[in-house]
Amino acid sequence: MTDPIVSPASAPEPDGAPRIAALDILRGLAILGILFMNMPEMAGSIWAGWTDPRHYGWSQADQWVWWVREVVAEGTARCLLELLFGAGMVILTDRIAAQAGEAAMLGRYAWRQVVLLAFGLIHMFVLLWPGDILHTYALAALLGLLFRTRSPGALLALGLVMTAFDFAGGMANYQAARQQQAIVASATAHHGRPLSAAERAGLVVERDRRAELARRRARDQQRIATEDRMRSSGFTGWVHSSWATSLLLLRDAELDSVWEALSTMLIGAALYRWGVLQGERSRRLYAGLAMAGYGVGAGLRAANAAATIRFDNAPTLGWATYEVGRLAVTMGHVGLVLLLLGTAAGRRLLRPFAAAGRTALTLYVAQTLICLWLLYPPFGLGLYGRQDWVAMMATALAVDAVLLVAAMFWLRRYRIAPVEWAWRSLVEGRRLPFRR
Repeated sequence: MTDPIVSPASAPEPDGAPRIAALDILRGLAILGILFMNMPEMAGSIWAGWTDPRHYGWSQADQWVWWVREVVAEGTARCLLELLFGAGMVILTDRIAAQAGEAAMLGRYAWRQVVLLAFGLIHMFVLLWPGDILHTYALAALLGLLFRTRSPGALLALGLVMTAFDFAGGMANYQAARQQQAIVASATAHHGRPLSAAERAGLVVERDRRAELARRRARDQQRIATEDRMRSSGFTGWVHSSWATSLLLLRDAELDSVWEALSTMLIGAALYRWGVLQGERSRRLYAGLAMAGYGVGAGLRAANAAATIRFDNAPTLGWATYEVGRLAVTMGHVGLVLLLLGTAAGRRLLRPFAAAGRTALTLYVAQTLICLWLLYPPFGLGLYGRQDWVAMMATALAVDAVLLVAAMFWLRRYRIAPVEWAWRSLVEGRRLPFRR
């Protein structure tokens, strides 16, 4: 597989942006896949999604569905979009710099991200989706612009170093917790001997830790109950709950989210410059990528899932290995998809997803409109809190199927999807062609 699946200039956008079929297919799979991640927080309590998956339903079938989602999909759609955003940064900045020069490129690309940031905030506070990723990607892309001229090796190294910081921080917390466990175990088994100063201090720390854990559990349960009540009470409660969660995430989680997105974007930029993401490398490389990614990632994620459902808040290596596992499984997905695209049967199977990739921004917003304005709110069909894991994932599959068909039909008549058209028209400062 030494040639691109489709020539980069085979299907340009109205603003002249090139299309690469392999990237469109990967993007389409990612944007449809992200609904499976977002669905629990759209269909039920956002707080429960973060703290207690049993809240949605925990039958044997629910547990199987949850396990598959955790090992195969958790975080990978987001990771794949971040990789592709890094590739897009390279494509766009190289094209604009070649046409208009470096200074013009900086201004135009920065403006593009400012507009995307505005779209993301509208998505959060008008369309009421606290889990929006657009504003985060816009901020990360602005930072990524500082590194665009670095070599692929430097981009990859920087992205991996940032990932290593996450690993190191998680490992430090894990080691500290394990050390605390050892001190408490030693003090508990003293059998009448005098306790050392370290053991006495350890028991105090453990007492405080358990008290804080109890307070946190009570607070989480209260937040879940409050959210369930507000999101079932009517339009005002639905809006208030969404805004409160959005503001909390912006305050407490945005820096971590931008860090994660930037590190993965830099890796994506490197992989694009090496021809990996667009399908220009050998079948052997993609087979190796799939095997290594799944081999490393699946085990890490299975172990983390097993630790999660103990529900005991014990120290777990998942604190350190989450990001490694997320990136590894995502690279496994990339290798598998590009390996399939090297076969005739694989191309036939995956080609429809290119339509989803070309309309990704519109589909992302459509997922929000369907779920948060039609299916689940009390002013819609009122299905909030009524679905278990099996039903939520089945609903996500049905919504994605409808959106994929809609995307294919749309592109038969129109050159660009509505939200993409609005974004790029604002960026270009002119009304772009819409119909074919």
